[in-house]
Amino acid sequence: MPETAPADPTSRAFSGRQLACRRGERLVFSGLSFALPPGGALILAGPNGSGKSSLLRLMAGLSRPDAGALSWDGMPVSDDPVAHRARLHFIGHQDAVKPALAVGETLRFWAGMHGGAAVAAALAHFRLEAVADWPCRHLSAGQRRRLALARLLASPVRLWLLDEPTTGLDAEAQADLLGAIAGHRRNGGRLVLSTHAQLAIADATVLSLADFAPRSARPEEAQRALSGYK
Repeated sequence: MPETAPADPTSRAFSGRQLACRRGERLVFSGLSFALPPGGALILAGPNGSGKSSLLRLMAGLSRPDAGALSWDGMPVSDDPVAHRARLHFIGHQDAVKPALAVGETLRFWAGMHGGAAVAAALAHFRLEAVADWPCRHLSAGQRRRLALARLLASPVRLWLLDEPTTGLDAEAQADLLGAIAGHRRNGGRLVLSTHAQLAIADATVLSLADFAPRSARPEEAQRALSGYK
């Protein structure tokens, strides 16, 4: 009996193939590939300037790769960018909070953009119930960050792209975030995040952006490793 060919691992994955990214005239990374299956987690590692935020923006469809392509379950993301944006939440460095709006009002607005309605549960998970009626201008930096993260639960989507999500969070809020991530993945959700914090995310794959930097741009320690210098 002839052997069955193995299934393409990217046919049920959010994947990138031979991606390259430029900032102006500078090549940030090239030859970068990944595959993220349902329930998977990908942690982006690397020094500042290595392209973590740039890669997340590519994944979110906010910018285009200089080379390579992104696919969702085997279909090119470029075929339907509107559908791709609808399946993801991207939370970057800016919290996108309007100072005059109340906390609950802000979250209802965000949830409505994705057809979500779990506002009360999201406020409770990130311990924002007591400030739900406050104008956002009265929030601390940590509360603003928790509000930004609450949109993940208020309107569930299949892909979370998080750029340094622990910034401004205390240990309790980080635990809240980890709980949200675990629930998202149990339901088949996919996660990509960049962080300098030591987050205990089970079975996560670590992607080092330094491995895809142009040789002339690699950190000194990477240059030494490549040349065998200790």
